[in-house]
Amino acid sequence: MIRLQAGKPRFWLVALGVFIPLALSGASGPERTTPRPALSVSAVQSVGMTVSDMTRSLDFYTRVLPFEPVSDVELSGRDFELLVGVFGARARQVTLRLGDERIALTEFLAPRGRPMPSDFRPNDVAFQHLAIIVSDMSGAYARLRSFSVAHGSSGPQRLPDWNRNAGGIEAFYFRDPDGHFLEVLHFPPDKGTARWHRGGPLFLGIDHTAIVSSDTDRSLAFYRDLLRMTVAGESENYDSEQEHLNNVFGARLRITSLRADSGPGIELLEYLAPRTGRPAPLDHAANDIAHWQTTVIATDLSAVPRLARGHLFSLVSPQAVAVHQHDAAAMLIRDPDGHALQVTAAAQ
Repeated sequence: MIRLQAGKPRFWLVALGVFIPLALSGASGPERTTPRPALSVSAVQSVGMTVSDMTRSLDFYTRVLPFEPVSDVELSGRDFELLVGVFGARARQVTLRLGDERIALTEFLAPRGRPMPSDFRPNDVAFQHLAIIVSDMSGAYARLRSFSVAHGSSGPQRLPDWNRNAGGIEAFYFRDPDGHFLEVLHFPPDKGTARWHRGGPLFLGIDHTAIVSSDTDRSLAFYRDLLRMTVAGESENYDSEQEHLNNVFGARLRITSLRADSGPGIELLEYLAPRTGRPAPLDHAANDIAHWQTTVIATDLSAVPRLARGHLFSLVSPQAVAVHQHDAAAMLIRDPDGHALQVTAAAQ
């Protein structure tokens, strides 16, 4: 029996990430293609990753970062195997909260997957990260340094004022004990939603998760046209600060922010230069430590297998399975670049 405790988003967010300006909120993006059947995602419920040692990961996320435990369950059985696409799967999953947002850490007790590649790069297509909003960048960086976190950036970067879309935003990439990329992000007074300017603790909440896209227009056909998420901002970022933030020399990115009605946003990061990022492995599995997944709430899953025939996404779960005692159903799918999404049916 699978027992997943799902959080219910309780707020609305305006899409603003490290690269998305307030002035561009509500941008429509490129013209839509011919309308196609949609899954109509209403919320981004949580973002999760696979970890190798739950005890170590919980120490990091609750001591170095101030996440609070919400649930701790063990998952196994036929439905769980079908959901994650791993035969014989047994896992421990812990849900954590920061502000109003949630993450899910999953340790596969059996079978164990592959470790994080030692040469994984931020422009590789499998890249994904969480953007954690902080009230003070200097204080956040000092705290992370005090715990000797692994740097993903050379140091905190203040994006230049000439970039009207992102000028004054401060950001820093770092890595958790398994090598997953995380970001702390601070908005100047003229950027970001009011929620991020009300003061409070040092770590405030999660604004978005970012994923690398090899082709933004193709990704929009999935996230905007099929999932019915809203394009909320667009930007093109480059120069020294961006290079040092991403740790990619010569980086020039096309960035598109999307939102559902509630929950963190999803940002598409397309590297216009350099085009050297590696594609996601075709055999990438949910028990591999490099695995991330974003859980979204959709109105109906019945059309998912039929829609998969159009090759805008691929199926991990061959069918919908029950994920908790209230008979909600879910399927794991992969977007055009291989990023995993758990699509969960809205509660009736």
